[in-house]
Amino acid sequence: MTRDRFLDRLSLALPTLVLPACLRAGAAHAQATPPTTPPVTPPNSPGVPAMGNGKLLLTGGVSSIDGAAGGGLTPWAVIGSYATQGEFGATAFVTRASTQDYALTTYGAAVGLFDRVELSVARQEFNASVVVPDTTLKFDIVGVKWRVAGDAVLDTDTLMPQVAVGAQFKRVNPGPAVGGVLDSVDARRSGVDLYVSATKLFLAHGALVNGTLRATKANQNGLLGFGSADRSGYSIKPELSLAWLLRRNLAVGSEVRFKPNNLALAGAAFEEQAWKDLFVAWAPNKNVSVTAAYVDLGNIVGHTHQTGGYVSLQFAH
Repeated sequence: MTRDRFLDRLSLALPTLVLPACLRAGAAHAQATPPTTPPVTPPNSPGVPAMGNGKLLLTGGVSSIDGAAGGGLTPWAVIGSYATQGEFGATAFVTRASTQDYALTTYGAAVGLFDRVELSVARQEFNASVVVPDTTLKFDIVGVKWRVAGDAVLDTDTLMPQVAVGAQFKRVNPGPAVGGVLDSVDARRSGVDLYVSATKLFLAHGALVNGTLRATKANQNGLLGFGSADRSGYSIKPELSLAWLLRRNLAVGSEVRFKPNNLALAGAAFEEQAWKDLFVAWAPNKNVSVTAAYVDLGNIVGHTHQTGGYVSLQFAH
């Protein structure tokens, strides 16, 4: 075979010998080498809320004296903080109320989860020295609220209110002197309030209406214990709130909170009257709000016409 003829045959055989080997090597390399496309970062898990502040100013209410979001005297159906769905938020507050003869300091905090659940704690310290010298009643409240229907902002163009149910677990430390009085009328040191609230926001008119029905045994909100030998069961009492937005960060309103009269057996000095207020709330931003109010607390242990004022400072995140 001549040299030229050998080269011709070799050139015809090379594609059938070399190309399959190259294809096999390339396939093996592709299997061994991972793809270079960067992985896609998954979104935040819906089960883990992120800190948020998506609500409009003041639509989360302020901190009530019991720690729940709403007005100063009564809870609303709103969930505290500015967090919306998929988010959580927190608030902390301090309130000082003073009348002619008494003073009440309250401080606490609340957490809102998914704009659905609210958890709150509060401590009240009530200066009762006018009745028993050097006596301060200490009162602890743990609350939970659950939004069960409606959305105050999204349903503003319908008649559907936001509805929430809640419970407040309360315990008073009255000290030995006041404790003896409570024992004499068989008033318990702890109790549970149950309530349902409906809040309707008319955003176009800048108005908010809230109604709350509370099942309670509390005497003076629990500061004088719960129930008595004469009345040991629950009473259903209404609480009403009206508010108007004068500007997006300024609201005025009024509240009334009706209460049971469990200690009437102890005499006229222990008869209770409804609590009322006229308030103004200002929020320069979503982190701070200030509420000031004129309050009428009626009769408190023999001291009638207990009127005065309160100031509350709330921080939100």
